[in-house]
Amino acid sequence: MTLPYPPARTVEVFEDVAGVRAPDPYRWLEEETPEVRLWQRRQAELATAVAYAGQDPGDVRALVLAHDAGSRPALPKYAAGRWFRAEGSSVVVSGEPLGPGRALIDLAGLGDTGGPAVLSWLAPAPDGRVLALGVCTDGSEHNTIRLVEVDTGRLLDGAPEQVLHSAWAGGVSWLPDGSGFYFFALTGSPQDFRQAVFLHRHGRTTLEPIPVGAGSREYTLVQTAPGSRWAVASHRVGSPIPVAVRDLSRPGATWRPFVTACSGTIAGHVVGDHYIAVTDVGAARGRVVSIPLDAADPDDPAGWTELVPEGETVLRSLQPVGGRLYLSEFDQTFARVRVIDHTGTVTGEVPLPGRGALAAPFFAMTALAAGPPATGFVFAFSTPTSSWGVYRHHPGRAGLETLSAPALTLDASLETGHAVAADGVAVPYHVVRPAGSDPARPAPVLISAYGAANVPLLPQYQPDLAAFVAAGGVLVQAHLRGGGEFGRDWYLAAHRENKHVRDADLVAVAEHLIAEGVTDPGRLALTGGSDGGLMCGVAVTTRPDLWRAVLPRAPLLDLIGGTRDPYLDFVIRKAWADPDDPEEVRRLLRLSPYQLAGPGDFPAVYIQAGANDPRCRPWHARKFAARMQAAQRGDAPILLHVFDDAGHGAATAHDVALAQDAEWLAFLIGTLGLRGPLSRPGPT
Repeated sequence: MTLPYPPARTVEVFEDVAGVRAPDPYRWLEEETPEVRLWQRRQAELATAVAYAGQDPGDVRALVLAHDAGSRPALPKYAAGRWFRAEGSSVVVSGEPLGPGRALIDLAGLGDTGGPAVLSWLAPAPDGRVLALGVCTDGSEHNTIRLVEVDTGRLLDGAPEQVLHSAWAGGVSWLPDGSGFYFFALTGSPQDFRQAVFLHRHGRTTLEPIPVGAGSREYTLVQTAPGSRWAVASHRVGSPIPVAVRDLSRPGATWRPFVTACSGTIAGHVVGDHYIAVTDVGAARGRVVSIPLDAADPDDPAGWTELVPEGETVLRSLQPVGGRLYLSEFDQTFARVRVIDHTGTVTGEVPLPGRGALAAPFFAMTALAAGPPATGFVFAFSTPTSSWGVYRHHPGRAGLETLSAPALTLDASLETGHAVAADGVAVPYHVVRPAGSDPARPAPVLISAYGAANVPLLPQYQPDLAAFVAAGGVLVQAHLRGGGEFGRDWYLAAHRENKHVRDADLVAVAEHLIAEGVTDPGRLALTGGSDGGLMCGVAVTTRPDLWRAVLPRAPLLDLIGGTRDPYLDFVIRKAWADPDDPEEVRRLLRLSPYQLAGPGDFPAVYIQAGANDPRCRPWHARKFAARMQAAQRGDAPILLHVFDDAGHGAATAHDVALAQDAEWLAFLIGTLGLRGPLSRPGPT
């Protein structure tokens, strides 16, 4: 197939990082010029035409929309006996988590820049009188704070003007008396990526100097608790630690350092005069400890009290509920929740509806923004074959209350397996196989994986992947090293200088599936987003023989050029290498897809990105696509679609996200020869 790719000129430009030079022939595609925008639009038109060739776009969209009915809900927030939630385009207040309520405000009226308004987060004051909202209007995740008077629904004047880079730091953290709140926001332009903690009180907003280290670009979240005099500042988005503490009962008291000499994770909550947390310090799978907030030497683990020792499961997070703590764990990736008191005594276990996953924020830090504790544990739960339901468990009571039942189930089965990596480590995976698929014959398979940043890939329902299964595909979710499913050792095994281990684990899974006859290279596809998009780029450039199709989404693809982007420079230094060290830069070159792309016979590639993505800017996708189109010696298409009004995913408007999912699914239906949008989900 010879496609009419939009011409992409090359330039004589070299990237120089720490004295290491690399050619950058498509540097001009980093700019947002009329030439680039026209080229990008023509690429998108071509991608859409090829993806939907021979298919009815309406049918594919209907299939995606049907499975989107079971998508993960945004859980309500509690304060002062009331619950606050998003419902359609409104924000609703109710006496029950999902009960009938009163619409407070219409989000559609907050899109003051012309784009659709997306709610990034919400946080009610402890007394329930004021609701803080984070509103994004361009898909970028950059959001601004709005304040709503709950009794009247009136927008209040005097909200802070600072822009929040994302919702990763939880939005705002109210003071226990409701007189103001802390928040973490940009101090300049989003491109500069400089952030700081602010304290807002009615009529004024001031910087809050917190001892987190000079020049740090890491995220910081302030935690408080009703009835406690302490505020704690937790630092580091993926592996948070409580770096500073402040006594709110003492006028004029400043922040003082707390736990600062720790490379592990200490993620917990203020409980009275203690910080009770899940930590991997001294326990790779996690333990629960209590640290006095007035400790003379909080850096010394000898002064911590162990409440729950390390066990066979991986401890992930705590949530205060009434006078108890709900401890979330992974048992071979599947969720488990125990109830403990403040001494660590186990008082019960939540009877989960099946083998699956609880809804949880992407990063551990975001889960610390819990707000005032409710009297019951409200959570969302799903499995790879059944969509999300919402449930409530009360401490001391048997059984589970269903607040919202799962909307649908897949006519599919769940299997588990593992591949053996080159170093002998077992790499687990889950298989979702549609009914009627013959396990004795090679099937069209899509591997979905991530393996980075201590983020767990959970056995949960994802509407887009469910639609792929409904179209006749077999889904494999691979739990690669670098993720957080199996504890700190699993994460560090593919971190920084060990990043290549993640890519080797992926190859081991793919080769195992082929050797076992589950699939063959003519039926095997791969997808991943963000750092998982980089994984896809490495896979297609280094092992093109394994795949029929590769779909990087919102991808990071140029590690060398990324060092010029302040946000990605922060990410690369944190998770990949030191760009000031020439040897480290050479290692980056060997792992950067844009630099790895050379002449070859490649499988079909469909690259999807967002025009307003602040994390993996669209130029990564543009440059990689141009280089791959020039390098392709085979006849498989190399496609690129950068969607307008889309970002990294979290704040992309619903209609845009549906269009993205429908197009990549159509591409796979055509490329893998799936039966297409004939199957519909069944009721639960």
